Amino acid sequence: MGPLAGVKIVEFTGIGPAPLAAMLLADMGATVLRIDRAAPADLGLPVAEQFEFTRRNRAVLNLDLKKPEAVALALRLIEGCDALIEGFRPGVMERLGLGPDVCLRRNPRLAYGRVTGWGQEGPLSQAAGHDLNYIALTGALHAIGRAGQKPTPPLNLVGDYGGGALYLVTGLLAAIISARTTGAGQVVDAAMVDGALSLMTPIYAMQAGGRMNAPRGENQLDSGAYYYEVYECADGQFISLAPIEEKFHAELLQRLEIDPAGMPAQRDRAGWGRWKEVLTERFRTRTRDDWCRILEGTDACFAPVLSMAEAHAHPHNQARGAFIDVGGQRQPAPAPRFGGTKLATPRPPGSVPVAEALAEWGLSAAEIEATVRA
Repeated sequence: MGPLAGVKIVEFTGIGPAPLAAMLLADMGATVLRIDRAAPADLGLPVAEQFEFTRRNRAVLNLDLKKPEAVALALRLIEGCDALIEGFRPGVMERLGLGPDVCLRRNPRLAYGRVTGWGQEGPLSQAAGHDLNYIALTGALHAIGRAGQKPTPPLNLVGDYGGGALYLVTGLLAAIISARTTGAGQVVDAAMVDGALSLMTPIYAMQAGGRMNAPRGENQLDSGAYYYEVYECADGQFISLAPIEEKFHAELLQRLEIDPAGMPAQRDRAGWGRWKEVLTERFRTRTRDDWCRILEGTDACFAPVLSMAEAHAHPHNQARGAFIDVGGQRQPAPAPRFGGTKLATPRPPGSVPVAEALAEWGLSAAEIEATVRA
C-alpha cells in the first residue's frame, strides 16, 4: 500500500537522519530492509525497541559485514533494490566493500543515498559532529534565540531531520525517478550542513533584502516583533501569535478589545517594546483556555502552546488523526497524505518478519531459512 509500493530499499543501520528517512519511505509504502550489526553498537543510552518509533515498518537482518559471506549477501540484496541508505562516516562503506562503485557495478540503476553531517568531502568531512555543530556552520544557530541571549539549540530538527533526513528522501526519490527514465543510478550526497543551508535560503533572502538585519531576537520572525511571539497566560501556560498581515493584526486587536489609536504602527520597530508590554499585560488577565475560546479558529493567527503530552488531545489533531497507535505506543501518523493512495497502518519496530522482506528480493525458501538461521 502507498505510492511507493514495489520500491525496495536496503538501509544500513545508523542514527539520526538515516532511520527517519527510511521510516518516511516505508510509511509511503516502500519495502525497507534494515541491515543491522551482528552485535549491538554503542549508540548512546539504550532504548527499548518499542520506543524506537523511527524504526517502525521494516524488517531487520543482522549481518556481520566483516565476513565475506555477509558482504556477498548484502550485495545480492543491493542488486535487487531501488535505493540504498547509509549514514556512516565517509569511507566506511568503501572499507566494507560496499562503496558506491562496487554497488553501482552490481546494480547500475541504484540510488545510493549517503547522509552525513559535513558531506563526503571537504576539510571537516572526517570530523565527528552532531546536529548542533552542523547548523552552527550555516548561520541558522546564530539566528535562533532571543535578544541579549546566546543562540538557542532548536532540538535537532534543523540539521538531523530537516537538513538531513528530508533532503535524503527528496534526493533518493529524484534519483529513483531519474534511473527509471535514464537507466542510470547515482550517488545522493545528503550533507546536513548543505540541507540546513538550503532551508535557510528564504532567511538569507530576508537578510539580503534588509528584512532581517537587526541583531538576534530583534527581527520579525525571531521574537523581536510583538506580533510574532509567545505570551504567558494567567495560569502559567502560553499562547502563540503570528498576525503578520495587517488585516489579521487588526482582527487580533479587535478581539482583544485593544484600540490601536495612540499606539505605534505595526511596522514601527521602535514601538515593538511598548506593544509587547501591552500584550504581555493583557494575556496575563486570562487562562490559556479562556484565550482559546476567544481567539482559536479566528484569523488572528493564534494557537495554544501545547506540550508533547497535550498535543494528541487537541480537537484539530484528533479530527486529523494526527496521532496513531503503533504497537501500543502513541506516535505521529505518517505524513504527507495522499488523495488516491491509502497508506497502511505502520507496523511496530521488530514486528516485520525478515523472511517476509527477503521473499520480496526473490530468495528461495531454503535460502531465507539459511539466512535467518545464520
